[in-house]
Amino acid sequence: MRIDKLLANEGYGSRKEVKQLLKQGAVQNNNCMIKNGKTHIDPINDFITVFGEQVIYKPFVYFMLHKPAGVITATEDNREETVIDLLEPLDQLREPFPVGRLDKDTEGLLLITNDGKLAHQLLSPKKDIGKTYYARIDGKVTEEDVLTFKQGVRLDDGYVTKSARLEIIISDVESEIYVTITEGKYHQVKRMFAAVDKTVIYLKRMAMGDWYLDNQLEKGEYRELDEKEIHYLQHLEAKK
Repeated sequence: MRIDKLLANEGYGSRKEVKQLLKQGAVQNNNCMIKNGKTHIDPINDFITVFGEQVIYKPFVYFMLHKPAGVITATEDNREETVIDLLEPLDQLREPFPVGRLDKDTEGLLLITNDGKLAHQLLSPKKDIGKTYYARIDGKVTEEDVLTFKQGVRLDDGYVTKSARLEIIISDVESEIYVTITEGKYHQVKRMFAAVDKTVIYLKRMAMGDWYLDNQLEKGEYRELDEKEIHYLQHLEAKK
C-alpha cells in the first residue's frame, strides 16, 4: 500500500495535507524518514510513525448504527439521505457499506462494515441467522397467527416463508409483538402480516442472533463494535 493512501485512510488529512506531512519529514517507516508519497509499505508488519506516534492500521471497520426512519439503506443516492451519510467523514474513508437492508420507514439495528467476507456470510440464507423485530400491528394478533408464522406464511407471490417465531406482547386493536425471521425477503415482515390480514404500522429491528441494538444509541447514532461483538459476529460467520 502507498504511504499517502494509508495516512489518508487513517485520518491524517487529505492527500494534499499528507503530502505536507511527508515534506516536513514527520513520517517514518521502521525509523527511516519517508518523503515520497508513492513509497509502498506493509501496513501490517512495518512500523509507521507520524511525529513519533505509531500509526495503527485497521483494515476493517465495524459500526453498529441505530437506523432512523426516513433514511435509506444504501451507500449513496442522488436524492435521499443514506445510512452512510450518517457517518462522520473520517469513518467513511474505508468505504463501509450496510449489511443487509432495512426499509426506509424501518428503524433499528444495522451493521455497517467494509468486511465483505463477513457481510456475505452473515447474509447467506444457509446460516439461518435470526433477525428479531419489534412491531406495532393494526389488528388483533392471535395464537392462530403464532401458529401460522411457525408453520410458514404464504406471501402474495406464492412464496412460503421459513418458520418464524412470533411472540405476542399485547393483543388488542393495536397489537405489539416480537417476530424473529431467518430470511430477508423484500418487505418480508410487512408481507407476512398482510397475509394474515393485518398491517404493520411500526417496525424496528432489535437483534441479529444474540447481537442486540445498544439501547444507549439514539436514532441516527452509531458506535464502533468492541472486540467481543466482532468475535461474536465472526463466530456466526463460521457456523455451518
